[in-house]
Amino acid sequence: MTDDLVRRFESLQIWRSGGTRAPHKPLLLLWALGRCLHGYPRLSPFDQVDTELRKLLYRFGPHRKTVHTEDPFWRLQKDGVWEIDRPDHVGRTPDGSGAIKSDLRKHSIHGGFREMDYLAFRTDPNLIFRIASSLVASHFPITLHDEIFEATLGESHGSIDTEITIEDDWVITKQRRRNPYFREKVLAAYGPRCAVCEFAGELHGRPLALEAAHIKWHEAKGPAIVENGLVLCSLHHRLFDKGAFTLSPELNVIVANSVRGNGVVDALQRFGGKPLKGLSLLHPQKPDLKFLDWHRKEVFRIRDAVY
Repeated sequence: MTDDLVRRFESLQIWRSGGTRAPHKPLLLLWALGRCLHGYPRLSPFDQVDTELRKLLYRFGPHRKTVHTEDPFWRLQKDGVWEIDRPDHVGRTPDGSGAIKSDLRKHSIHGGFREMDYLAFRTDPNLIFRIASSLVASHFPITLHDEIFEATLGESHGSIDTEITIEDDWVITKQRRRNPYFREKVLAAYGPRCAVCEFAGELHGRPLALEAAHIKWHEAKGPAIVENGLVLCSLHHRLFDKGAFTLSPELNVIVANSVRGNGVVDALQRFGGKPLKGLSLLHPQKPDLKFLDWHRKEVFRIRDAVY
């Protein structure tokens, strides 16, 4: 039973088109796993799911003017991991695959894990951590894992690597290994210093707190090539993956206008509008424009979204 449960959660169908991120299902499942872990009821009303999933999408999803929380709430039924209490009360979208959002609200429709799965999670919490780890690793870079676990499960957990294989417009998540030479190649091409702040620390003759950041995330099928990499210090790597800043086609730093707080000016805002250090459009292995475009569209927090 355990193997079947894990297989169903690792075989989610995730809508995908042109590299667009769609973390709606994983985030909803992570939120529901957290509720299960802390002993909340199996089924939750759509209004509550709508509120909580919007918060998670605002923090960890791509910038969008609108968001459709009804889609994962309804469509997860087909993945065999979710059920709706009164599906016959809900009207369908014209193509028959989606739910009418107003019906979910009007009839106070509840949704959640299948009863047998919920009981398995309550009996063995390690299953929750195993599946949550797989979901997070499949859809988010490691720099965001702790924050996502804290926001959904209420605590951090280890990460694993994953593979994403494409089948038409759907993604099925499976385990994948990272390229162990990606960091070495990126540091060799661009030099051992942060491309934003020029931090170039060493410890015992080895680069310290310098990382090879994927511009287009590994989890979004970003390739492990120099043209999809940047050398960033640990701080700016996290800020980049979080969408606090991005890069223009001319390789200038663009800072999100919603970034606030003590130390932000020195750590980030003072670099706004300035070119990357040690990189130019003339560099033989400069960042590829298509990866930069993906980051601006799918990660950068261009402004506070309206949900």
